[in-house]
Amino acid sequence: MGKEKKLVEAITSMEEDFAQWYTDVVKKAELIDYSSIKGCMILKPDGYAIWENIQKELDGRFKETGVENVYMPLFIPESLLNKEKDHVEGFAPEVAWVTHGGTNPLQERLCVRPTSETLFCDFYSNLIQSYRDLPKLYNQWCSVVRWEKETRPFLRSREFLWQEGHTAHATAEEAKERTLQMLHVYADFCEETLAIPVVRGKKTDKEKFAGAEATYTIEALMHDGKALQSGTSHNFGDGFAKAFDIQYTDRDNQLKYVHQTSWGMTTRLIGAIIMVHGDDSGLALPPAIAPTQVMVIPIQQHKEGVLEKAQSVRQTLAEQGIRVKLDDSEKSPGWKFSEQEMRGIPIRVEIGPKDIAAGQCVLVRRDTREKTTVSIDGLGQTIKTLLDAIQSDMYARAKAHRDAHIYDAHDYEEFTEIVQNKPGFIRGMWCGGQACEDKIKEDFAATARCMPFDDQERIAKTCVCCKKPAHKLIYWGKAY
Repeated sequence: MGKEKKLVEAITSMEEDFAQWYTDVVKKAELIDYSSIKGCMILKPDGYAIWENIQKELDGRFKETGVENVYMPLFIPESLLNKEKDHVEGFAPEVAWVTHGGTNPLQERLCVRPTSETLFCDFYSNLIQSYRDLPKLYNQWCSVVRWEKETRPFLRSREFLWQEGHTAHATAEEAKERTLQMLHVYADFCEETLAIPVVRGKKTDKEKFAGAEATYTIEALMHDGKALQSGTSHNFGDGFAKAFDIQYTDRDNQLKYVHQTSWGMTTRLIGAIIMVHGDDSGLALPPAIAPTQVMVIPIQQHKEGVLEKAQSVRQTLAEQGIRVKLDDSEKSPGWKFSEQEMRGIPIRVEIGPKDIAAGQCVLVRRDTREKTTVSIDGLGQTIKTLLDAIQSDMYARAKAHRDAHIYDAHDYEEFTEIVQNKPGFIRGMWCGGQACEDKIKEDFAATARCMPFDDQERIAKTCVCCKKPAHKLIYWGKAY
């Protein structure tokens, strides 16, 4: 058992050092590796497979709303980037520039896309002529580059994978409706597929996207009580349209500016999955997103008929649409169990000579480690039912944890006590002034996460910071 024990011990306890625990998990579960390029990560097969499942599920949800996929260039001319002043200022510190093509200096610098608003706007300015051309509902799956000073696997890197939706509409009402629609698509995806509860709300003006009229967000709470912005949707109004001259002839034969939206999710969702569901044994993946849902592990596989039966079980489950693998390596069963737990595979099937003789096998849940002995007959349906239960239970546990770490602050003294001693979301009233936002950030490194849609209880009559009259409830928190 020495080697099995060492495999688990290689992970730092999350209570001892959460940041180190996180790094250990992404490395030991073989999701990611560091590259020779500072700040850039290598997505290994298991890590990329999770992203593929995210992409497949999200893409289907997008298309149900009429969205089509396109692909834009990697490079943006500096003159194009400079067309929208607020947007440029928001991204300037993180932009990577190309100055040479081969050995020849370029006449104009090219930005390696940090985001593609300007490219889509330039495209739309030529594409859209009439009200008949609207709406345009486009999305692209790509990578972007932002020259981050501090990097952490999945959460912050200089290049990362994402999707960015960019839509154009005839009216302000349509644009707002699409902005909110896509935010709810994101929220439903997080809760139903990733088993991560989120708070849906609007960002303050200080926290909104550069160049946007309004930014909406979903905020998730990690196990350590820090918030993670997990998806955003931006209403651009007609600001970008005016900067890029995106006009159309309406039914009344008048020229009008389009109204636009933009929305995105990234590979930081994988970081969220790790930090919401993982434990000291490694990953715990929700079945809906797990690349491998079931691992079949033969016991005493050297004995006659064991490996053949295990292979038969794997084949039967695969034919029923379950993502299943067989570990027929020569490692000990204990090592295989530890490895399956480390990788977060939701269910393992243990099957040995005595099980085969009795027409049964043992199922072990990754999330609770509960063991049940079940008949091999009808195993596929038994496992599907168990996978559904695991998915539901993981969401319920994450929601219970989140709800237990939401605290109310009625004044600055109470806010101070909570933010210093109780990691989590803090609900507090806000006067609407940026000075209060700035003070809270400066004093505690906590930010206004959002003004929630579904929770505007007036817990006090005055601002948690300045004691002026307040009507807006804010979720505050320290964030990744």
